[in-house]
Amino acid sequence: MIVAGLLMLAPPATAAVSPVTAAAPVAADPEPQGTTGEAYQRGREAGVSLKDSQIVITGTGLTGKSDGYRIKRPCWYEPRGNAEERLEAERKALPDALPEQEWKRRKEALEKFEEKVGQKGTWWQRAYNSADPAGMACVAALGEPDVWAPPGTTPPNGITIEELVEIARAALTVPDPKIEINPDVKSYVNLPTWVWLGGAGETTRSVTATLPGVMSATVTATRGGIDIDSGTTGDRARVAKSGCGEGGVPYRKGADDGDDPPCGVTYLRASVDQPRGVYELTVTAVWDIEVEDDVVPFAYDPVEVGATRDVPVGEVQSTVRKTG
Repeated sequence: MIVAGLLMLAPPATAAVSPVTAAAPVAADPEPQGTTGEAYQRGREAGVSLKDSQIVITGTGLTGKSDGYRIKRPCWYEPRGNAEERLEAERKALPDALPEQEWKRRKEALEKFEEKVGQKGTWWQRAYNSADPAGMACVAALGEPDVWAPPGTTPPNGITIEELVEIARAALTVPDPKIEINPDVKSYVNLPTWVWLGGAGETTRSVTATLPGVMSATVTATRGGIDIDSGTTGDRARVAKSGCGEGGVPYRKGADDGDDPPCGVTYLRASVDQPRGVYELTVTAVWDIEVEDDVVPFAYDPVEVGATRDVPVGEVQSTVRKTG
């Protein structure tokens, strides 16, 4: 069970966007330890897979369970250098040998780059998220593969810091919860069943999306707690979760079995009459999402990821013997 969403406290820029040069600058040549332009969980329509992009994606939150969050606009323009730099790159990209007609076409295509030499400004190039089914159609609709922007300006559909945050959020994953209970194999009526997350490990995960030399954005997930569903109605089970904290409370040897656990379930009726003869206990880990440094006024809904475990509940049979 995975639930996620987005509440925008302020609408992102669209037609009139701020120049990316106004965003938080980063080092021109970062040496990230992570995935470049790719963060995608196969088998699920989730994550991002960036094409024709220089954005670098890094962080501890790239391997886990994605909640399927999608970037609102799966294509954009990215800055690609000044007039001289771009002309040199285009010339280097020309193959040594081409049919005469193709060679002529390629040379003509260089003219628009040659025309800007000596002028101040930046060339911007199309990029898109190929993990989104609408990505290719979006980039095709942008039109020109390259657009020129004067100093201090962003062209229409140029990437913004808000969209960089969106990319980091779409790449973010959280771990699958692993339910631990005591008693472990079978519980009994009125016997407290303690519940916690096993192998919980890290409680904070983050993903950073960086456009080298331009701007960077980091989204962080922090596990805020767990929610417990006994798998049955209130007349058949009591749930205690006010003392669960971030990951539940492991069973303590010597704990008073006569009391409800600080985090867990006390089943009041046996599960023999339930489908498959068990209760389906569900534990949901709740991860709060934040944008670091408040680079944009976004507030994301928490990510909730759950796991289910069968709990057979029996009834202690007692025998009364007549004495005397």
